[in-house]
Amino acid sequence: MRNFLQLKLFGLLAIYGLSFGLQAASEYASRVQRVEPLNWWVGMQHPTVELMLYGDKLAELTPKLSYPGVSISAVHRTDNPNYLFVELTLSADAAAGTLPLQLCRGAKAVQQVDYPLLARNEGSAQRQGFSPADAIYLITPDRFVNGDPSNDSVPGMLEQANRQDDNGRHGGDLAGMQQALPYLQQLGVTAVWPTPLTENNQPAYSYHGYSATDFYRVDPRFGSNAQFRDFVATANQLGIKVIQDIIVNHIGSNHWWLPDLPAKDWLNFPSGDGNGNFVPTNHNRSTIQDPYAADIDRELFTDGWFVDTMPDLNQRNPRLATYLIQNSIWWVEYAGLSGIREDTYSYADKAFLSEWGRRIMQEYPQFNIVGEEWSPNPLIVSYWQAGKQNKDGYVSHTPAMLDFPLYDALLKSLAEPESWNSGWIRLYEMLSNDHVYANPFNLVIFEGNHDTARLFSVLGEDQDLFRMALSYLFTMRGIPQLFYGTELALTSPPQRDDGKVRADFPGGWAGDKVNAFTGAGLTDTQLMAQQLVSRLLNWRKTASAIHQGKLLHFAPDRGTYTYFRYNEQQTVMVVMNKQPHPVTLELARFRQVLPAKAQATEVLTGAKLQLQQQLTVPARGVLVLDIR
Repeated sequence: MRNFLQLKLFGLLAIYGLSFGLQAASEYASRVQRVEPLNWWVGMQHPTVELMLYGDKLAELTPKLSYPGVSISAVHRTDNPNYLFVELTLSADAAAGTLPLQLCRGAKAVQQVDYPLLARNEGSAQRQGFSPADAIYLITPDRFVNGDPSNDSVPGMLEQANRQDDNGRHGGDLAGMQQALPYLQQLGVTAVWPTPLTENNQPAYSYHGYSATDFYRVDPRFGSNAQFRDFVATANQLGIKVIQDIIVNHIGSNHWWLPDLPAKDWLNFPSGDGNGNFVPTNHNRSTIQDPYAADIDRELFTDGWFVDTMPDLNQRNPRLATYLIQNSIWWVEYAGLSGIREDTYSYADKAFLSEWGRRIMQEYPQFNIVGEEWSPNPLIVSYWQAGKQNKDGYVSHTPAMLDFPLYDALLKSLAEPESWNSGWIRLYEMLSNDHVYANPFNLVIFEGNHDTARLFSVLGEDQDLFRMALSYLFTMRGIPQLFYGTELALTSPPQRDDGKVRADFPGGWAGDKVNAFTGAGLTDTQLMAQQLVSRLLNWRKTASAIHQGKLLHFAPDRGTYTYFRYNEQQTVMVVMNKQPHPVTLELARFRQVLPAKAQATEVLTGAKLQLQQQLTVPARGVLVLDIR
């Protein structure tokens, strides 16, 4: 199948994408088939919007517009005569309405495009992004809840539902996500991040969403654009923010652009290696910062393709760069988003990424964006965070990054025996690297995601280590992210197996014998996990020391690791003990932050403790002590 798709894709590029051979048979054929963005808004900070118009020989026409406060400031054409790019400048007093954009041949109007110019929702620019006060719940929508079986298979879409196939579509959708919102609210979740919902009309593996075939359309097997907007509004009413997963690095091989690319340089390596094969990325992300990296290695990293069905976009093309920036802003404004998660962050052109982040944050100063840079090296991850003073002068405007280094250290520290260079010391020393970040408290920390094995399985289904991992996640600096089903201790093969990692959520389908929403059929272990997550997350909602407090940690001691989160209102003490026996700590060691006498509530059990001279930590136990 892959070889077939590869030959099909490069055949299309050779026949259409590089020759642009479509010919209009008559004046009537010069008509607009697409206009993107679908609409725009008055009152935006950036005064211009660039429309992409597609249709037979549109480049031969001249756009004209008469509308108060809106003017055509530039017209761009490419080497493809079927595309026309029209830049509009909106004055501060431009009013919402319908723009009568005429496409003319000489003095004659061939066609009029009625383009919607809308008013922004009140307070849109001041929207609050996700923050350390939030707990994010990551969902693979196709595998979460099937709220509308009628859209499981949709005519015209290449892949139909097959729940028996681990790598096929199973039917989860926006209706199901909306039905699950009360459950998530009760669990303590305050933000949700669904993997991409945009159309992925690919013949296989389309459920994951990372091969977009239309940037402006929700995949109909999930629902509609309007349903997505309704989902966001309902979530917001329940105190839950919504983060959209966006990809600017690549598209799917069935994207509507492919038969007739907007420009010859729209893609990186559009002709592959010249022998019908795609040019793969080398994944050598260090080449971006490496002062000694060869140009060819750097080029292969950013311009190479992930797989043959994911054409790599060339963001150095100014028309494409503007298109992608506007698309991200469009979704924020249209749907009412509180954040963006940017996939495969460093694989895109870094100059483009800087401008992309700048433009979004210009429109929404309190917004948040988190980038994915999958590296265990904090020096590499920190390079991309806004505010970092990089040696090469690179300036990022992306406020947050996923903390892969801390994730890696957490799992290793839990799995390893304690010694001078293994176990807790690994986590302790990784955290000490926070000095390389511009803002470590705005990193997104996590226990796993859709690309990793399930936490409970990675930890050998050890309930004690599982409790430690989640207690750490929900009390450490940063913004915690939980993968759907972790609250049920879902399992997977210990090595990555995407179809099994992204398993159907129990109770998400009619007839499921196990139901997380009602509790029916849950095992004792699953009930333990669900109660653990709910207790920690609901406590965390009002824990100001966790949201905005300082962090102080103490070097590991006899198999224990202790740290504090604190501010003027609250102190939280967390102690984890991996030893198979209780360990008694002398509290005098912690006097820098802990008073001589204090009363604490243990969050996991509700027990009241008097903290005076000593504290005994149970064997293979964790204590989360709320001191107020």
